[in-house]
Amino acid sequence: MAIRNLLITLLLLFTSFSMALGHEVGNLGHYPVVVSTWPFVEAVRAAWRAIDSGFSAVDAVVEGCSACEELRCDGTVGPGGSPDENGETTLDALVMNGATMEVGAVAAMRYVKDGIKAARLVMQHTGHTLLVGEQASAFAISMGLPGPTNLSSSESVQKWSKWKENRCQPNFWKNIVPVDSCGPYHPKDIAELGRGTCSSANLMAAVESRSSHIGLHNHDTISMAVIDKEGHIAVGTSTNGATYKIPGRVGDGPIAGSSSYADDEVGACGATGDGDIMMRFLPCYQVVESMRLGMEPKLAAQDAIKRIARKFPDFVGAVFAINKNGLHAGACHGWTFQYSVRSPEMEDVEVFTVFP
Repeated sequence: MAIRNLLITLLLLFTSFSMALGHEVGNLGHYPVVVSTWPFVEAVRAAWRAIDSGFSAVDAVVEGCSACEELRCDGTVGPGGSPDENGETTLDALVMNGATMEVGAVAAMRYVKDGIKAARLVMQHTGHTLLVGEQASAFAISMGLPGPTNLSSSESVQKWSKWKENRCQPNFWKNIVPVDSCGPYHPKDIAELGRGTCSSANLMAAVESRSSHIGLHNHDTISMAVIDKEGHIAVGTSTNGATYKIPGRVGDGPIAGSSSYADDEVGACGATGDGDIMMRFLPCYQVVESMRLGMEPKLAAQDAIKRIARKFPDFVGAVFAINKNGLHAGACHGWTFQYSVRSPEMEDVEVFTVFP
């Protein structure tokens, strides 16, 4: 009886320890698995159908992110959302093969609605990693993707018009004049900018709080990771970027190691949030490397987020982490984060909630 009670106690302790570290997908090495930022359930289902049918991890990621682009998830993925200052929608996307470490990406891409497919074409048919702007569009069209097409929608045009009526507030400019207008903008006097900037307190005071224009429905990304039946890992990211961004802006979406990262030997990570801040820290590269050194997914995710928050306490963002055995977890700052998972023992996609 004493031995039985001891075994029960040990089992309870092990279960509690596992829950503290993250959520495990069945038995170790039980594939396939799909993980995505946010409750983008249809996108995860599309990736699951592909991977369950024997597709590679890369192709399943493309299927999942393509579904989100077509559905215009939250208005922040694919065409028809997040107008820039000129009212135009542009796309950023990335795909990474964790088996070969190949990456394909496009940024500030105009006139082509299939961002993630364009990224895969870059990976498959060039020796480059990233193509940008109209040249990325021309490449994608030359490789068979439909275009040119207007990526704006009636909703995005209406949103942009209301923003213009509000004197282009909020926006991403700083240290400029005039402040309360739509421009054209000019730098403040250099001498004025230079005064009193020697102390770290003044330097941090000069960093404008971005929370007023960073949020779920104006600055979001689908970032997806897939482990296929062979245990190979891939990640993909697609976004139309920050709403009212300065034309030409590229965020973290097409940057390997920032929005997502994968390595078959370790696992994967996906990120979402204020890409302009997050890309300075390469949080997904940090997560994967922390797991490589033995850190569990939950602790690796929390560590990456804390590194950013120490420097930018007002930043908004989140990451999910999954190791090569299917153990997954998330961490966030500035908002409540949700991520979606589908694995063999689940009847359908399940959504996990992470609190700051």
